Amino acid sequence: MPVISRFYGIVIMMYFKDKEHNPPHIHAIYGDYEGLFWIATGEMRDGTMPKKAQLLVKEFIEQYRDELLEMWNSQNFHELEPLE
Repeated sequence: MPVISRFYGIVIMMYFKDKEHNPPHIHAIYGDYEGLFWIATGEMRDGTMPKKAQLLVKEFIEQYRDELLEMWNSQNFHELEPLE
């Protein structure tokens, strides 16, 4: 699973499409917590994660939504700049 970005102890990843299912989403890991987030809305669909970490992941998705969707569709993964 390619790592897309790392910031504030959060690791953002995306599975290869042939092993995953729609709708487009990312996986975020923060310590022992993991969440699955929809790219379209930024909301956490599954998992457990502290609220502050959820908000940071949502902010990341909002900032990079177009690039994340392009990666999902093209399977051309690359790293994105972390949140500052």
